[in-house]
Amino acid sequence: MRILLINPNTTASMTRKIEAAARAVAAAGTEIIAVNPSDGPPSIEGYFDEVFSIPGLIGEMQKGSNMDAYVIACFDDTGLDAARCFTTAPVIGIGEAAFHVASLIAGKFTVITTLGRSVPAIEHNLVKYGLASRCARVRASEIPVLDLEKPDSEASSKISAEIDRAIAEDGAEAIVLGCAGMADLAERLSTKHGLPVIDGVASAVKLAEGLVGLGLRTSKIGGYATPRPKQFDGLFSQFSPR
Repeated sequence: MRILLINPNTTASMTRKIEAAARAVAAAGTEIIAVNPSDGPPSIEGYFDEVFSIPGLIGEMQKGSNMDAYVIACFDDTGLDAARCFTTAPVIGIGEAAFHVASLIAGKFTVITTLGRSVPAIEHNLVKYGLASRCARVRASEIPVLDLEKPDSEASSKISAEIDRAIAEDGAEAIVLGCAGMADLAERLSTKHGLPVIDGVASAVKLAEGLVGLGLRTSKIGGYATPRPKQFDGLFSQFSPR
């Protein structure tokens, strides 16, 4: 089984961290290929960044079009619907994966993300996925995404403090880490706080393996139908559906 793990931002150090988290949980027969585009934002922090990361995401899928499954390693599930139109293979967003995993092991979970500007997108996705009632709260730790790549930042301690508040104030029974760059923190924070702390990267890999193992493909009836052939103009001509 081959899974293409796409970090939609251009920060290679984050891609390596995400790759390590994915390989740590992958089955023996699963090959993880981790990539990021060379064009686009270095981090995805809100709707504006998201728009400019999607062409690079689809471009990486074009280069790796023979995979068994795809994982989009951005917690906002950047470009997820478009990616599912591109292929019949399963495409898993780490946000959706983490929400579903949390709902299977806890009555209520709290999401802890980076900046406050990301909260509306996550809340929107929870409603879209039908899981808003299971989420006690979406909290922002007010950590810029790229600070997660700095060993001397206070990112880990800030996230830990938010977990304490989520337990005390939200009644959280599990924590979902709301950024792919937090993938390396899940096990340590779970041990420290005594409750499940869920990383979307690991969750997405296991769900992708399960869907491939079940022989399930992305439906091409309705919204995820293959794009109709047409010629795109200018900068995006390379993405023209054939």
